Amino acid sequence: MVKTPIVKEGYIYIAVLGLVTIITALTLGTYWALIPGVFTAFVTFFFRNPKRDVPEDDTLIVSPADGKVMGVTEVYDDQFLNDKGIKVTIFLSVFDVHVNRSPVQGEIKFQQYTCGRFKPAYKESASCENERHAIGLENDKMRVLVTQIAGILARRIVSWVTLGTMLKQGERYGLIKFGSCTELIVPGTVEIFVKKGDRVKGGKTVIGRLREE
Repeated sequence: MVKTPIVKEGYIYIAVLGLVTIITALTLGTYWALIPGVFTAFVTFFFRNPKRDVPEDDTLIVSPADGKVMGVTEVYDDQFLNDKGIKVTIFLSVFDVHVNRSPVQGEIKFQQYTCGRFKPAYKESASCENERHAIGLENDKMRVLVTQIAGILARRIVSWVTLGTMLKQGERYGLIKFGSCTELIVPGTVEIFVKKGDRVKGGKTVIGRLREE
């Protein structure tokens, strides 16, 4: 998918702020241009798209996002798994990379976009009330569900995939603009390696491993 150092969705923000910085410098002086200049630098930083070394193991589940683990809970998923599973909730601050990655290799068998509110992404109710986009991935070993959830600042969820898309493990598939949350639901047979409070990196941190039957 998108492999440029800065995702294209950030170009317009960077260009506009860069132009404002130049105009401010020419009309008001360098000192005043520092303010839009800082915003330009931050937006460029926000839309960064770093390369990651992804583990090559089809029994592993890697993190779909950068951020902080807000919870690891047992759930019953009736959207895609139709079975008991384990939900890992990851909160992304405005300082985290906001590109989402596929936790496993597989085909997108389920996709659903839901309009909603824009509560702070760290609130528990955000997962069922906020704007969100879910994809269900399936391979010959397991099914997993990944949901991008908009936050109070995020007003747009970007997806670069559709039903039937084959994703490699760790492959970039979408983006949430500004503060947000990502949820991952895996089968109950997965041994989870992370806990609440842990910091994770998308495509790099191993969330868990499928237990051998």
